[in-house]
Amino acid sequence: MGQWSRWLRNAAGSTAWIALATLAGNAQAAPPAFAATHPSIEASRLVDWVMHRKDANGKPFAVVDKRNAHIYVFHADGHLAGHSPVLLGSARGDEIAPHVGEHAQSGHVPPAERTTPAGRFEASPGRNTRGENIVWVDYDSAFAIHRVRPGFSYQARNSRLASTQVAGRRVSWGCVVVPVAFYQQVVERVLGGAHSVVYVMPETTTLQEIFQAL
Repeated sequence: MGQWSRWLRNAAGSTAWIALATLAGNAQAAPPAFAATHPSIEASRLVDWVMHRKDANGKPFAVVDKRNAHIYVFHADGHLAGHSPVLLGSARGDEIAPHVGEHAQSGHVPPAERTTPAGRFEASPGRNTRGENIVWVDYDSAFAIHRVRPGFSYQARNSRLASTQVAGRRVSWGCVVVPVAFYQQVVERVLGGAHSVVYVMPETTTLQEIFQAL
């Protein structure tokens, strides 16, 4: 078991874990049920590998566990900044659809193309067409991490984020969507200032196939 895995499993009483629980108690952040949620074995394995190999090259990084619809955000020094449930693409799959970037620009992505791709991505902060701050994970395919957007679906999406039903969080066009407070307090502060690395775990293949160096 790696260093991060041991820390996270033994940190229930630590100051860092209490701080996460406080954040989780926020109505728009990760719900309290997730404050004590342990990461999956594969997520722990990937984080341990990133830290041991220094694969992020001194940049802050995030790990998206698609099977559990959860994100873990880390400072450049490897300390956990926060974690949260997320909304993901409504279509299962680990590949980027060939024309999804063009379709996103036109305002409609066909249902079959709404996948959240797996892999290692060099991410950077930016803005969308509405001028909102986001983190571009893959600019060409319009794949980003962003907050729940205001509009008719706002309350419904917040309810899905608060639910323990992972399957109910497959509703986005492919982007990783996080609660507003989590974006402001964690994502924007840690990933929103400069380049970062985002690791998205697969759901239809193995971790080893996507991250072969493992």
